[in-house]
Amino acid sequence: MVARSFNRAERVGGQVKKVLSDLILKGVSDPRLAQATITGVTMSKDLRIAKVYFAAHDGKHDQRDLTAGFESAKGFIKRELARELGLRYMPELKFFYDASFDYGAHIERVLKTLRSDDEKHYPTPEKQ
Repeated sequence: MVARSFNRAERVGGQVKKVLSDLILKGVSDPRLAQATITGVTMSKDLRIAKVYFAAHDGKHDQRDLTAGFESAKGFIKRELARELGLRYMPELKFFYDASFDYGAHIERVLKTLRSDDEKHYPTPEKQ
C-alpha cells in the first residue's frame, strides 16, 4: 500500500484549522462565536485563499449570526494567524457554514422516530 503524501496546501490548511480553533476557544471575544466549531479549512494551491467551514455546537445558532461574527473578527483572526503561521502572504479568509452536522442531527431524529414507531407497532417478545 502506498502512503498518500499531503501537499503544502493541505498542511497549511491543517495548521490554519488548529490555530483558528484555538483562537475561537481562547482569543475571540465575540459572543456569537462561542458556540462555533471549525469543521475544515481548504486552501487554494497558491495559498492565497482559505475557505473556512464552521458549524455550531448546539445547532441552534443562526448561520447568519455566526458568519457575521467571523466577518467582524476577520481582522483580528488574520493578524493572529499571520503571527502564528509566519506565511509570506496571509490568505484571504472566506467563511462558510457547514450544514452537515445539522443534516446528521436531522437524520438521527428521523431514525429515532422510526425506531419508536416500530416499537409501538411491532413490540419485541420481551415487551409483550
